[in-house]
Amino acid sequence: MKDFRLSLVVSAVCLVLAGYWGARNGMGVVPAIFLTLILGVMEVSLSFDNAVVNASVLKDMDEKWQQVFLTIGVLIAVFGMRLFFPIFIVSAATGFGFWNVMTMALDRPDVYAKHLHDSYTGIAAFGGMFLLLVFLSFIFDQGRELHWLGKIEEKLAALGKIDSIAIMVALMVLFALQHYLPVDDGSRLTILIAGVGGVVLYAAVSSLDGLFDDEQAGNSVVAAGKRNGIAGFLYLEVLDASFSFDGVIGAFAITRDVLIIMLGLAIGAMFVRSLTVNLVRNGTLDEYVFLEHGAHYAIGALALIMLAGIVYHVSEVVTGLIGVGFIVLALISSNKHKRRLASQAA
Repeated sequence: MKDFRLSLVVSAVCLVLAGYWGARNGMGVVPAIFLTLILGVMEVSLSFDNAVVNASVLKDMDEKWQQVFLTIGVLIAVFGMRLFFPIFIVSAATGFGFWNVMTMALDRPDVYAKHLHDSYTGIAAFGGMFLLLVFLSFIFDQGRELHWLGKIEEKLAALGKIDSIAIMVALMVLFALQHYLPVDDGSRLTILIAGVGGVVLYAAVSSLDGLFDDEQAGNSVVAAGKRNGIAGFLYLEVLDASFSFDGVIGAFAITRDVLIIMLGLAIGAMFVRSLTVNLVRNGTLDEYVFLEHGAHYAIGALALIMLAGIVYHVSEVVTGLIGVGFIVLALISSNKHKRRLASQAA
């Protein structure tokens, strides 16, 4: 339980603050605490696959950057992505000043929620394309020796020999979406611009390791490319931001109180970080070899759900269950794989 101690402390503080806020604004102590807990559980269920992918990256980072991710990264995740970034999006979309939007979020949460919902097209295109590239880059990775879906994955991985195939496929998906989705012309342009922005950001973050190459020494200061140092840190933070978009917007279906939303999602974000640490320290990914596969398929599903969500509403419950379903299937497959290896060794 030591990996979860800080999360439990932060959760207790958040629940106390939620109770105080509920007593002050007339919501009531018990309802405020209950809604905060519900939001925390929702965030964990939506982001469990995020924790697995985080762990797959974090385990290859040096200890210093692991600590940066687990300290500064937590503050960015809780306050930056769950509170300030949505306010920045509304500010950019409406032209209102940042502090005006902050006041709107506190005093007129219904209006703030509407503006945030109206911005969903750009949010979904941007975050969806970034997550889609996370999935495609995994699928087209030639270096993977173990394939969950056997020959199918082997053939897809072989296509990784084609330079930038993941980006090409992602752009084809984007062009098809902006052409065929039943939206107005303004939304088509938003989808295209925001989607290309997501692709560019993924390419930029994934290429940052090149800045740290020591050509004279013949090796990379960042031993595992994007998985080390500042490049890895930025990659994880952008990945977390992409996951947080749906959680923030979906939270307004539960409550319109921005502070309760932030406190609830903060609890979830803390437990996702603790779960990431637990997976790394216990070597869970090495023991359950298909867990990373399941998490990436869940990310691929989330990316498609975000993109489809531009037009069609998909319940957060469904999104969470799909993610959990892939993780459960991956755990079952991993156990079968271990038993098969054990029987062969015997």
